[in-house]
Amino acid sequence: MTFQNIPKIELHTHLEGCAPPSFIKGLAAEKNIDLSKIFASDGGYAFRDFDHFLQVYEAACTTLQSPEDFRRLTMAVLEETAKHGVVYMETFVSPDFCGGGDLTAWRDYLAAMEDAANEAEQTLGITLKGIVTGIRHFGPEANKPAAKCAVETFGNFITGYGMAGGEMVGRPGDYAYSFDMAREAGMPLTCHAGEWGGAAMVAETIRDLGVERIGHGIGAIKDPALVEEIAEKGITLEVCPGSNVVLKAVDSWGNHPIVKLRDKGVKITVSTDDPPFFHTTMTDEYDMLNQTFGWDNDDFKTINETALAAAFCDDDTRARIAKRLETQ
Repeated sequence: MTFQNIPKIELHTHLEGCAPPSFIKGLAAEKNIDLSKIFASDGGYAFRDFDHFLQVYEAACTTLQSPEDFRRLTMAVLEETAKHGVVYMETFVSPDFCGGGDLTAWRDYLAAMEDAANEAEQTLGITLKGIVTGIRHFGPEANKPAAKCAVETFGNFITGYGMAGGEMVGRPGDYAYSFDMAREAGMPLTCHAGEWGGAAMVAETIRDLGVERIGHGIGAIKDPALVEEIAEKGITLEVCPGSNVVLKAVDSWGNHPIVKLRDKGVKITVSTDDPPFFHTTMTDEYDMLNQTFGWDNDDFKTINETALAAAFCDDDTRARIAKRLETQ
């Protein structure tokens, strides 16, 4: 049984991390950049652990040097994602990789991404929105220009602000300035936490950054009181099971806490994170949830309804996507 054709919503992806290896190889060849060390013999990305994954990710990003590169990237990613039934996708985009945090350059990159997103919506039936993302391991000061770019371009395409990267660099409160800036502009907020930092990191992120969504968040399962708080506050977790297994944040699919969290009343969504890096797709995620936990169409319907409610989009877009989900 496959769930490929079920219409799906995906809230947690990284645009550069969704780049097919063949796309990055092609750009590297065009620009005469030697990236042979970041690829495995099977053609996929090669990395040893999470820290090495970040290094490989950033090496791949060196090929993305212009707005046109990002236009092509966005289209390539959406073409691949749409094959797996995704009708609405949110992706993290960082000004650090798009002009180094310069607002003028960021606008140019953003226009290129939005142009591709508009074309894909017309031709592929997939809607894309962007969440401006600060890179945590670049430090608190480096996140401030990202937040400024977010605030200045908040609108139809850019719909939220968040933070990704090395979770163990600093504490959440160190980055409060950037989140406060985005919040004051009315932007919805999310932040990676609890993939590596455990329950304490999730608790601090909720307390100090005031987010309504948490990227991953699986470490919360170690603290029953925190799980209860997350459920009571209606905070949504952007869970990426396949990513967690490959990076060894959990030791197996069978031991992933997604079911325990859901059973405790936590709002759960499912995403791929950086699919080609983790040899996954949304179809694979659904298939594995079915094989491991017995999830069926009703479970996936609920997951997508939860994701739609938590999506950082306007009401008109939400209503349009809801109609696409009705075909499930």
